[in-house]
Amino acid sequence: MDLAKPEIFHPPVKRSITIAGHQTSISLEPLFWDLLKAASDQHGLPLNALVARIDVERIAATQPPGLATAIRLWLTNDLLGKTVQAD
Repeated sequence: MDLAKPEIFHPPVKRSITIAGHQTSISLEPLFWDLLKAASDQHGLPLNALVARIDVERIAATQPPGLATAIRLWLTNDLLGKTVQAD
C-alpha cells in the first residue's frame, strides 16, 4: 500500500476473526489489515494465529489496551524490528 495515497485515511473496517475458538470482531483501518496480513505471511502464521499471539501478549501487559490498539502497537513494533518486552 502506498502511504502517499489518500486511502490511508480510510475509516476502520470491522472484520470477524476467531481467537482461541471464540469469534470476535476487530475494527482496523485497511492499512493495518494489510500490514497484519503481511506480518502473518512474514512470520509464517495464519492471520488468526498471529492475532491470538498478539492477544496473549496484550493480556500479559500491566495495563492491557484494547485488542485493536494492541494490534496497531504490535505491528508498529514489528515494523521497527523490536521484540515485545515485559513491563
